[in-house]
Amino acid sequence: MSDPVWSDVDSFFEQALHAREPLLDDVLARSDAAGLPSISVTSLQGRFLQMLAASLGARSILEVGTLGGFSTIYLARALPSGGRLVTIEAEPRHAAVARESFARAGLAGRIELLEGKGLDVLPRLVGARFDFTFIDADKPNTPAYFDWAVRLSRPGSLIVVDNVVRDGELADGASTDASVRAMRAVCERVGRDSGVMGTALQTVGLKGYDGFLIARVVAGV
Repeated sequence: MSDPVWSDVDSFFEQALHAREPLLDDVLARSDAAGLPSISVTSLQGRFLQMLAASLGARSILEVGTLGGFSTIYLARALPSGGRLVTIEAEPRHAAVARESFARAGLAGRIELLEGKGLDVLPRLVGARFDFTFIDADKPNTPAYFDWAVRLSRPGSLIVVDNVVRDGELADGASTDASVRAMRAVCERVGRDSGVMGTALQTVGLKGYDGFLIARVVAGV
């Protein structure tokens, strides 16, 4: 199958399942207008993350990599009354777009956006515990983000890492690409650690060929 087929199927799903909505289309449009990279999850993927977090009954969510706030909104919608979401963004321009997105979505009260590099901000969260973490930031630092996510999780928490397949390059053990090497490292780290249980999903669609790593924390840190 070709990329156009994947995109056509995604478009059908979006229409049949009513996965698109004006509010979130506006988030993407304003992100594009501000010059942010077009690397957000798709509407279908955002809904998948929302349903996953809601099914878990997550009351506290951590996101590493806010961008324009598209995925953040989906995740925040999964929270019950009194729940909170902490999202980390290194680029001030991205953070400004995201804050406007949260206000337009009526979710600013349950989202805390922390500006700064992930590895500088995450130590400030020591003592917090999150039920669900979504990692979608600079790829070479993903193994370190994952380690922090485990440290900040409760037993039973889920951690989802985006963009692990890298258009199939993940399978190339000789790759010198820093992002590919990082994704291989985080997958292997999950496989070695008896304190987490992992699986992976390959995806195709409007964003091409990629996938998610999903890990469940089974032991406390």
